Amino acid sequence: MLFGDTEVPWQFIHEDDWGGQVMRRLDDGWCAALDRDSMRCTIYAQRPMICREFELGSEECLEERKGSSAAYLEDC
Repeated sequence: MLFGDTEVPWQFIHEDDWGGQVMRRLDDGWCAALDRDSMRCTIYAQRPMICREFELGSEECLEERKGSSAAYLEDC
């Protein structure tokens, strides 16, 4: 979920069913800002706050990913 004034480029933003702004995901569920060849964020300097708050691979990050995955699966 994107909050407040964000620097995320518009092409990476999606409005969810509830009217909230979230990072756009590809059909396979991956973040649209992720370069799949290098596995690096293409908008690192403008990444959303949630991506800044959680260290990649940390317990908190993994828990957040589980929760996000479940939310997307419920929409299917």
